[in-house]
Amino acid sequence: MNDTSLRDGFEFAKTRRSLPMALLMAREAVMERFRPMLNAQNVTEQQWRVLRVLREVDIADASALARMACVLPPSLTRILRALQDRGFVETRRDPSDGRRAKIALTDAGHSFINAVSPQSAAIYAEIENLVGPERITALLDEIEFLYNTLNN
Repeated sequence: MNDTSLRDGFEFAKTRRSLPMALLMAREAVMERFRPMLNAQNVTEQQWRVLRVLREVDIADASALARMACVLPPSLTRILRALQDRGFVETRRDPSDGRRAKIALTDAGHSFINAVSPQSAAIYAEIENLVGPERITALLDEIEFLYNTLNN
């Protein structure tokens, strides 16, 4: 396929070859494999991202957590409320700045992640078997390069 077949005459790449669309389509293809697991656990994709981030960082303020979990701050408020209702997270006031909240996983949150992680790992292994571990690593490296380049 030559380069001109990928253009529409207005210098837009065909939709499937547009970087934003290609990234979204790839994300959807990956998430289609994870959604049944998340739905079975009655957890949203955004809630799962927040839980995963908190597992990695232990404790975070709301603005950093929103950024790391790729959720908008107003959405994070709703997500945290739902996770608190399930007993998975707790919010404490920062002793050095009473206006800031610090969020952490509870023991129940850690237990939930530990219970669901084997299913998540199995899905990831299935994707890795289809795509290949070297390609997954290369994709992640390239996406990280793109992210870092565009955020500098």
